[in-house]
Amino acid sequence: MSKSLKRVKAALAAAGVEHELREMPDSTRTARQAADAVGCELEQIAKSIVVEGETSGTLTLFITAGGNRVCTARIADLLGEPTHPASGTRVREITGFAIGGVAPVGHKAPIRSYFDPRLGTFDQIWAAAGTPRHVFRISPDRLREISGAIEADFIET
Repeated sequence: MSKSLKRVKAALAAAGVEHELREMPDSTRTARQAADAVGCELEQIAKSIVVEGETSGTLTLFITAGGNRVCTARIADLLGEPTHPASGTRVREITGFAIGGVAPVGHKAPIRSYFDPRLGTFDQIWAAAGTPRHVFRISPDRLREISGAIEADFIET
């Protein structure tokens, strides 16, 4: 078992979270691949987008519904500075995960997080579990709670 998957499992266990973990035969790097693999709506995939502040260099995680795109202007307003997508190297350095498997929990270092309200319209959602082939099912409220994410409007309309 990979170190990344172990960290996610440990974070979920430490929080006492009821969840279902699945290993997929193929990659679930994209939200569409994950939705097809688990048999859910695209919007039920909790997609992890990591951006880096242009001035501060601080990484921030945005957990959004699979079909949504983040709005750079709204993110800049939330964070008080423009951002750009974080590099794979920076993402791995801070979260411990490779792009395509970034989980919303189990990071190597604390990371500020925001949560898309659209995810809360579902009873259950699916998120990456630290690898491109592992996902877990969880209630949106519990995911928001254990990730420490703040609900905010940051998607394109």
